[in-house]
Amino acid sequence: MANAGMDVKTLQYLMGHSDVGVTLNIYTHASYDRAAEQMAKLVDFRDAAG
Repeated sequence: MANAGMDVKTLQYLMGHSDVGVTLNIYTHASYDRAAEQMAKLVDFRDAAG
């Protein structure tokens, strides 16, 4: 769900983790495709902000 865009703090709450680090270590996975997707969002945001 984190990779689908769910707020990590919400995911932490739903999973019952007291520490967000646990949530991040278990439910998020870095990949080139994900990094490229996020960079494209940054570029789009920057372009829209003008």
